[in-house]
Amino acid sequence: MASSTVPELPELPEGLDLAALERLAVDTAHEAGRFIVDERPGGLGVAQTKSSATDVVTVMDQGCEKLLRALLGAARPDDAILGEEDGATDGTSGITWVVDPIDGTVNYLYEIPAYCVSVGAVVGDPTRPGHWRPVAGAVYNPVSGEMFHARLGAGAHLVDAAGQRRRLRAGEVDTLGQALVATGFGYRAEVRRAQAAVLAELIPHIRDIRRAGSAALDLCAVAAGRVDAYYERGLNPWDLAAGWLVATEAGALVSGLPGRPPAKELVVAAGAPLAAALGARLADLMTVAD
Repeated sequence: MASSTVPELPELPEGLDLAALERLAVDTAHEAGRFIVDERPGGLGVAQTKSSATDVVTVMDQGCEKLLRALLGAARPDDAILGEEDGATDGTSGITWVVDPIDGTVNYLYEIPAYCVSVGAVVGDPTRPGHWRPVAGAVYNPVSGEMFHARLGAGAHLVDAAGQRRRLRAGEVDTLGQALVATGFGYRAEVRRAQAAVLAELIPHIRDIRRAGSAALDLCAVAAGRVDAYYERGLNPWDLAAGWLVATEAGALVSGLPGRPPAKELVVAAGAPLAAALGARLADLMTVAD
């Protein structure tokens, strides 16, 4: 199993039951996923915007995060929680749950079936790149019924809507020219402009590009071999935590700029033969675009 390039990895709390954390992540993601589908109101609208007028949050994002916090708090009251909508709460156990109630909110708003609930248990400080790592997590697409899940050292798995379970392995494409690459874009106009410039230079040198609209699902797509690589700028810990673990436990590398951990400046995920080449090319292109 490959690992990401993260320095100074924190130690696991003594006696930590990773299997129990994984089960809790799966159960919580599943319940929250059913909530956002079954309780979705008719005529769902935008509750507010975040970084720009196109960066939306719905009433269901807010309701789902409240549910996640209630479920996790009831099961493990000593753990901290970091969520996209309501920030961080303190804990004493050494575990922080990093949650995204709806990753792919715009897809959810438009009823495009590529969104998910992401629930990750991490050690360290998830606000400091290079000083944290996920140890258990689950990513659940409630429309497809697919549950991606993993715990540290035990591999990554997918349970489909029929209940069939299989172990995931990242692809082994080793050249950029043969790579199907997923990416995403920010919400601010100036960020998108720079991202588009990078993509315009990259796309002649790869097989093709895919843009699904959910970072967590893109990371899981790398794990499942559905794409060969994924990269994006501007990710937050809640976009990354669970999918990062699923990808690495499937044999992918997840990193940032060359020699750096995954961070807001860049996240790259790919099978080991491809990761270095893609990361180096992106670093060069970003220098020019910026």
